[in-house]
Amino acid sequence: MRRLTALASLTVSAALAGSLLVAPSAQAARVPAQDLKGTTVKQDLFGMHVFNLQNGVFPTVPVGSVRLWDNETTWSSIERVQDQFIWVGLDKAVTTAQENGVNDILMVLAGTPSWATDDPTSGGTAGVFPGAAGMPQNIADWDDWVRQVVTRYKGRITAYQPWNEANLTTFSTGTAKEMADLTKHAYDIIKSVDPAATVVAPSTGTRLGGPFKRFYPAFLNELKALDWPVDVWSAHTYPASLGTPVDRAALARTYLDILAAAGAPDLPIWDTENNFGLAGPGPTNPDQDIVDGRAASWTARTYLDALRLGFSRVYWYAWGPENDLVGIQMYDGTPAATAYQTLQEWVVGATYRGCTGGNKVTCRFTLDGRPTKIIWTENNRGRKFSTKGFKQVCSLNGTCKNVTKKRIRASAPVQLRK
Repeated sequence: MRRLTALASLTVSAALAGSLLVAPSAQAARVPAQDLKGTTVKQDLFGMHVFNLQNGVFPTVPVGSVRLWDNETTWSSIERVQDQFIWVGLDKAVTTAQENGVNDILMVLAGTPSWATDDPTSGGTAGVFPGAAGMPQNIADWDDWVRQVVTRYKGRITAYQPWNEANLTTFSTGTAKEMADLTKHAYDIIKSVDPAATVVAPSTGTRLGGPFKRFYPAFLNELKALDWPVDVWSAHTYPASLGTPVDRAALARTYLDILAAAGAPDLPIWDTENNFGLAGPGPTNPDQDIVDGRAASWTARTYLDALRLGFSRVYWYAWGPENDLVGIQMYDGTPAATAYQTLQEWVVGATYRGCTGGNKVTCRFTLDGRPTKIIWTENNRGRKFSTKGFKQVCSLNGTCKNVTKKRIRASAPVQLRK
């Protein structure tokens, strides 16, 4: 069973145990993440989950990086019997990505097999095999699994993430210390076998305030005691089902505050899973279908906000067939897929010059030696922007037209170019 079919109901029930995370007020002190101003936007900013990658499926839009999750590539899927490894699915997933020009591959190592788990009753929903949310009874079994994977895929899988949403009992029933210890063991093994590989911290969900606030600061404290054995921080900033990109950005800022409060080192930050409209928390937040213009706008704003927030990568969840879990569908021809591709054409290879504004946002870039601007409004209501100095205005559907007015009205992101 895949996570696709079960997470919506899970999120609602999980919310009963933890309140929705409320971001600090606008007046609260902010400690910025990495300042990306002046850097060149890389294509790996545009990450993707791909359903059935292990069966040869690949998106029809450009993708900069992929995350292996919900691809039958977890530990519990591959080593169902101790010392017997079924590599065919993972082999195919890696090969498919590489054959389509994507060599930046992040693998989630999570999911304890039933024979190794300390909690046989854990898991069983959201695509997690029974027992897979437990911790390994014997850390040597974890060490062997990590070493097997990294040895086999050295130079092919470029990044590893020990666990998915480690603060939620759906995916992990371990303590903060146990998760930190797993991370340290994985880090040491990965670096000994493949020093070039990147170790990404276990991801944390942010929208459920109780599980987030109880687990993550404690986890950071434990990780600090181990001398911070990670190369990249990771969060999942799904907002509540009725939430907007503004709400998603507020959760991201709260995550940054918690990193800062823990004295965490200044490392790249990735949002390793994101979408909108997922059911929860609680019965007052039913699942939402986000379509047409909003789907295109919110997809683009997710990546533009990443640049503003200092997140250097976002993995969209997910490319695949129509499903009732996520609010924004991403497959060939959808508004989101078109916007995902168009925004890459606007910013990949460009120098990011920063963003300004409150409700009216202007982000500046330099592409091929020429300045461009991307403009939009936070509240989705049209406002007028100056077009001075620009000759064309381009939309997320991939079309452009000549500028004929000194001011244009915009709500969703549009690009102004010379």
